[in-house]
Amino acid sequence: MSALLKLALGMDWISEKFGIFASWTVLLAAMISAANAFVRYGFDWSSNSFIEIQWYLFAYMVMVGAPIVLKLNEHVRVDLIYGKLKGNRPVYVDLFGLVVFLLPVIGVLAYLSWPYFLNTFISGEQSQNAGGLIRWPVVLALPLGFAMMWLQGWAEIIKRVAYLQGKYQMDTHYEKPLQ
Repeated sequence: MSALLKLALGMDWISEKFGIFASWTVLLAAMISAANAFVRYGFDWSSNSFIEIQWYLFAYMVMVGAPIVLKLNEHVRVDLIYGKLKGNRPVYVDLFGLVVFLLPVIGVLAYLSWPYFLNTFISGEQSQNAGGLIRWPVVLALPLGFAMMWLQGWAEIIKRVAYLQGKYQMDTHYEKPLQ
């Protein structure tokens, strides 16, 4: 189990680094949006590439930022029952959700998105908009993000099993978000 736990902690580290990248894409997208508005209204000039690069950054923000959200246990869940569970029960619910829902769905999405990326990359597909960008960098966010989320899902499973075995300390406290 210690080798698997080291792999899980390694995936945590990778997710943290990509999470930092994702947080910088938020700032960069906001700066590009502000610059686009300034240039458009101040100089009556604009480019579709400004708009497209913003949604490229948004794609990376979401796709490579999602694994760190899972690692930090801040992902979306149904609170009706989960918040009332005590002891190890939330860990068992997490394991069920990870194994039955997350891994199969994300695995299929990663598998299906890879050929789409390859086709876009090989064909050199570009945006149909005037001044548009090449598409493969944004399409790469799909298989990359899904693969990272799948690996982080495995890391979460490993950590929860190690927690149940008493080999890993984990904060199982769940605080219901403010509504």
